[in-house]
Formats: sequence, structure tokens, C-alpha cells
Amino acid sequence: MIARTTGAAIRGLLVALLVLTPALYLPVTSTNGTEIVVFLAILAFFLTFAEYNSSFPSFIEFRDAPPVNRLRFVGLMSMVTFLTLICKNAYTPTGLTTVFYSFGVGVANVVDFPYSPVRLIILMLPTDASAPLIELVRISASVAYVAALVTIASFAYAVKVRGWPTGNGAFNVWTNLPLFDPTKGGDVVTRLQRDGRLNICIGILLPFLIPALIKLLTDYADPISLSNPQTLIWTLSAWAFLPASMIMRGMATLRIANLIVEKRRAYSTAESTQTA
Repeated sequence: MIARTTGAAIRGLLVALLVLTPALYLPVTSTNGTEIVVFLAILAFFLTFAEYNSSFPSFIEFRDAPPVNRLRFVGLMSMVTFLTLICKNAYTPTGLTTVFYSFGVGVANVVDFPYSPVRLIILMLPTDASAPLIELVRISASVAYVAALVTIASFAYAVKVRGWPTGNGAFNVWTNLPLFDPTKGGDVVTRLQRDGRLNICIGILLPFLIPALIKLLTDYADPISLSNPQTLIWTLSAWAFLPASMIMRGMATLRIANLIVEKRRAYSTAESTQTA
């Protein structure tokens, strides 16, 4: 009980720190910006604490199947931290921010090529965007996208090499997939495989589709202003993190489906042996 409560509190504090990171380093343009950020951090703390302190799952998937959520958190925290330091270099440059900015320039030179998701993000900007803003968006989008790719690759390593989730004991579908109803109808394996493939396909397409949709919506609504550094950080982090999270979920559900197939095959073989 104490260990679970302590772990839930630590997770809540880390998520709150994630929400506060851009506001701690960058200027707040709105008069009520500080109060809003603090409120969101407190809300994130209580939601995370309530989820992990409870014995019954609600909506967070794979909470008892590390390192899925740990990799998600590290990936998102890396994006937010890197982008915060890169944006801070435009206001009060320091030795640390200069290093991260130079690293971002190197990453952008590799990732930014024709028809890449980063190039689509740049094309999403309004025609009157300034050259410094375009360069900042280019660097930030490149770093966020590479961080997402590293997160996906880390989980693929955990699945293929470390044999996730078998190393963590029995996998409980109810606690780790609370939104999945195995009694809804149809074969569980077929549904898991379909959901996994669908999540991977959508996750691969989203980095290309989101900029295109935003560009189309600018004809009917005001475009997102990325000149605000905090808006830029959270927009690009969401653009890179959500597809990565969907791909990881697809990989995880496909892995669970394969484990169920292996269990069925082993059970069928054991029954055949006993019958013979």
C-alpha cells in the first residue's frame, strides 16, 4: 500500500514537472498564463496519482507493463525539454542552450528534406512568417520527430530483444488494456491484430496528415500562432508524440495477440499429447 502510494505520488510529481517545464524557462505572454499552467500541473498530478494509486484501472493503458508508459514519458519529457532549451536560446542564450540549438541545427539538416514531415510543418506556416520563426520551427520539429523515432525504436528493442512483456510476469489484459472489451464479440486475436495494424498505420500517416489538415483549416479559422514559444513547444510535441504513442500501442497489441496465439498453440499441443 505504501509503496503503491509513494510510486503514484512520484509519477504525479514527474508529470506535473513536465507540464511546468516550458513555463519555468520561458516567458509567459498572457497575464493569466502562470495561473493556468499551475492549474494544469496540479490537475495532471491528481489525475496521475489517482490512476496509479487505484487498484482498478480507468483509462491509462499498460500501467502494469513497463516500460511502455516509462518510454512514453521519457520521450515526451525529452521533446519538451529539448524544445524549451532551443526556444530559450532565442531569448537569453547560454552555453547550454547554444549546445542544444547547434545540435538541433545538425538534426534539422538531416531530417528536413523534400516531402518529409518536417518539411510539411514548415509549409504549414503562414506566408508572412519571419525567417527566424521558420528556422526555429524547422529545428524544433526536427528534434521532436527524431525524439519520437528514438522512442519507437527503444520500444521495438524492448519487444524484439528483451521479449516484452514476458519478463514482467503474467500480462493482465484487464489492468493493462482497460478500454479493450474481450467479450464484445469476435475472436480476441483478430481484434487485437486489427487494432494494432490500424494504430500503426494511423501513427505513420499522422505526421503527414496533421500539417495538411491545419493548412486546409486556415481558410476557415485563424491559424495556430507558433510565434509564442510555449504554443510552439506543445504543438510540435503533440504532433510528434501522438503518432509515436499510437505506433507503440499498435506494436504492443500485436505482441499481445502473438502471445495469445502461442498460448493457444501450446495448449492445443498439450491436449493432443495427452489424448495420444
